[in-house]
Formats: sequence, C-alpha cells, structure tokens
Amino acid sequence: MSWKDINLWQGFGGNFDEDPAFRGSGLNLPGAPGSRILNRFLVLLVIVGIGLAFSVFRVNLGEAGVVKRFGKLNRVVTPGLHYRLPLIEEVTLLKVEEAKREEIGFRTVDPGPPAKYQAVPEESLMLTRDENIIDVDAIVQYRIKDAVAYLFNVKDQQNTVRDAAEAAIREIIGGRTLDEALTIEKIDIQNGIRELLQGILDSYQSGVVIEMVQLQDVHPPEEVFAAFRDVASALEDKNRLINEAWGYRNDIVPKAEGAAAEIIQQAEAYKQERIQRAHGDAARFRQLLAEYQKAKEITKQRLYLETMDEILPGIEKFIIEENLQKEGSHLN
Repeated sequence: MSWKDINLWQGFGGNFDEDPAFRGSGLNLPGAPGSRILNRFLVLLVIVGIGLAFSVFRVNLGEAGVVKRFGKLNRVVTPGLHYRLPLIEEVTLLKVEEAKREEIGFRTVDPGPPAKYQAVPEESLMLTRDENIIDVDAIVQYRIKDAVAYLFNVKDQQNTVRDAAEAAIREIIGGRTLDEALTIEKIDIQNGIRELLQGILDSYQSGVVIEMVQLQDVHPPEEVFAAFRDVASALEDKNRLINEAWGYRNDIVPKAEGAAAEIIQQAEAYKQERIQRAHGDAARFRQLLAEYQKAKEITKQRLYLETMDEILPGIEKFIIEENLQKEGSHLN
C-alpha cells in the first residue's frame, strides 16, 4: 500500500470490503454509507486532537502567561492549564518569582567549582569625587513585578537593567571619595545604588523590582594596587593604634579617678580630724585659762611640771623646795 492508496473520505485503499483482512473479520461493510461517515469522524477526531495538542498550554508555579492575539495583549493567565486559539494567539511564559541576576564589571565564565570570572574594565573602571580611578564589580538581583510592563514597555530587558545599573553605580561612586568607597561607605553606597536604579527603571515603566545590589569587589586599578594596599595597611595600623590608645585611656582614667576620689576622701577625713582636734585644743586652752585666772602661780607651776614630764619622759626627777636649796648653800 502506498500513500496514493490513502483516501481520507473512502478509507485506506478504497473500500474496506475489498481488503481480505476486513472480509475475514466478520465485518460486513460492503460499500455501506456508514463506513464513510466513520472514516470522516476518525479523521475529524485526529484533527481535533492535533488542534488540542497545539492549543492547550500549561503555566507552572512561579510563572505568568501573557497571551497575545495577533501580537496584541489579550490576557494574562495564572499557573494551571489554559487554552489558546491556534495560529491566532501566542503565549509568552515569564518566571515572575525567579530572582534574576546581572553582573556589572565582570562576567561569570564558569560557575565551577572553582568559579572562573572575566573582567570587563569598560564597565568596572569609574571616577570618584576626588578624581581617583576605582575598579568596582557589582551584582544586581531583580525580579519581574509586572509581566505586561516587562514584556511590552522595554525591548531588551536584560541589557536595559545592566545599562541602568552601570549608570546608577557611576553616579553614586562619583559622589564619594576613594577612601569612602574603599572602607566605611560600602553599605550606604549599595543602598544608594539600589534606590537610584529602582527610580530609573520605574521611569521606564519596566515592570522590574530591584531586590539587592551587592558590591562584590572594590579596589584601585591593578597599576596602583600595591601602593593603595600599603596605604590601606597604614590606615589599619593607624586605626589599631587609636583603638589601643582608647583602650589604655578607658583602663587608666577610671583608675586615676578612683585614686583621686580616695585621696579627696582621705583629705576630707584629715580635715575633719584637724578641725575636731583644733576645737578640742581650743576648749582645753579655755579651761586652762579659766584655772590660770583663778590661781596664776599654782597653775603656772602645774603647767611647768606637766611640761617637764612630757619632754623628759622616763627620767627620775627630784623636786626640791627653794628654802632647802638656800639652807644647803649655807652648809657648803
């Protein structure tokens, strides 16, 4: 049997009753009109099956299906099975929940491991506010927030995001000094790039949301890298010495303040002691004065004897009356 023997409206080879296989099977369809109807129904069923196979499509989780009819937006469908008109409607599936990634200043040649990268100096070399050249490698992660805007408002989405990211990085880096970009301003630079880039893409109505901007590597050009490394090492030594000095200060100042407080307390105690002693001496002197005024000679003699006892301790002393001294002189 050849393809010339196939007649979609009369079966294969003309009539089924002429085929010995059908004649021996007990089917008696000699020229019956029903056989032609059955053949036509089978052909129609095959055509419908092929049409359904090319018309039914599936949208997976995390995707959005944008249906275009004659190139114009018709509808957006959610995950599940859907139907389209063959030859009339076209479906574009977009992964709206997938985090897309753009590399600025470098390209991943081989994800590895180990990963291999290729530098793109025309993107990475930038000028800082203090007119120094700096090499910046960055990664931008984004996702689709509006499938229709992403598909219809921007022609080349990937290159648009990359070009806008490079422009945002150059503007933010251009507002920082070299030291700020290399050391303390990294987080602020990343946040500034993300905000500026989101504003640029929103002005394009690109349907993209920026999730993260990360500076992978920020360093001076290779030609002066060694000199800048020495400068960075000196800055680290400076910061280390400053931290050590602050640590010594924080250790010695409290000790000095404690010692000073202790000396002040001791001085206050000594002051109070001297004041109390002075008050006691003054009270004692007033008492002696009162006694002295009552009996001046007796008090004077008592004070004399007490003073001699204090300045000549431990010495045996004899008290001789004046009359006896005179008598002794006559005897001699």
